Amino acid sequence: MKAVQVIGYGDVDQLQVVDVAIPSPKRGEVLVRVKACGINNTEIWMREGAYGTDKESGWRPEGVQFPRVPGSDITGEVVKVGSGVEETMVGRRVILFPFTSSGQDGKEHIADDMSFIGSEYDGGYAEYVAWPAALCYDMPLDSFVDSAVFTVSGLTAWHMNEQIEIQPGQTIVVTGASGGVGSFNVQIAANVHGANVFAIVGDLKDEAKLKELGASRVFSYRSEALADEILEANGGPVDAVLDVVGDALFATSLEVLKNGGKFCISGSAGGQQTNLDFRTMYLKHITMYGSVLGTRAEFQAMLEAIEAGKIRPLVDRTFPLVEARDAQTYFKQRGKFGKIVLVP
Repeated sequence: MKAVQVIGYGDVDQLQVVDVAIPSPKRGEVLVRVKACGINNTEIWMREGAYGTDKESGWRPEGVQFPRVPGSDITGEVVKVGSGVEETMVGRRVILFPFTSSGQDGKEHIADDMSFIGSEYDGGYAEYVAWPAALCYDMPLDSFVDSAVFTVSGLTAWHMNEQIEIQPGQTIVVTGASGGVGSFNVQIAANVHGANVFAIVGDLKDEAKLKELGASRVFSYRSEALADEILEANGGPVDAVLDVVGDALFATSLEVLKNGGKFCISGSAGGQQTNLDFRTMYLKHITMYGSVLGTRAEFQAMLEAIEAGKIRPLVDRTFPLVEARDAQTYFKQRGKFGKIVLVP
């Protein structure tokens, strides 16, 4: 089968199209013919070494082992089953939960042995992938491409919303709102939880699109008076911030939060380190959360919300699998709206 492997740390030239054997499903596994695989920051940062280039490079203590087939947002069709799996699974159109762990229900995402597909396991930049049958869910939509955009970004956003315990009518600021996690944060906060959502982006050309997703107001982070604009629009401080930017908007986030407000972060595209005056945190009684991925129960709840039409797929562009280098290069460009998807 055709697959794209990361052969080491570096630029997109570390992505190589290769011919490898089709994997055989082990006990409890199924073989999935990949129909679509969404691209995430995760596999790009892994290749670039942003998570580290030694033991810290992956989710497990030993780090990423090369060569590795990346890709975690996978949809496809089950074509073969391993021992212990019912033959009725063959032909099932599935979306893959993206990691394994021995953690108990509700805590599987924070277990020490959490292992991610595309990092600790070969992933979806390939024509076939083997994966545990119990972690294959029915696709929420008819389209393989549309269903492939939710897995990591959608689950991460869903978990972020759950952590801050949104109440209807609360005002939630969402940074990076035109990106993968950010655009799902807008939809989940507004359409699932009934929040008043303020979306922050770079270019206001996407304002109408974000309002269609559920945002009531859209602001540009380029404004020198961003904090004042948010406070004026809300008539005072906001209830919570869902952040994927990091340093570039951290000070603004703390400034606009109310006393007792909540801040949840799942990414740091605008800077991985920041300066924090602890007095701001304790004098305002701010609760801070770090977040990535989520639980199997949250994944199922997200799929049900997608099926109900509360969360919409956003696809910017598709690329053939063999053009993975071009796809990852395009992914890093500004001005996109929605996900980039590889199609074998």
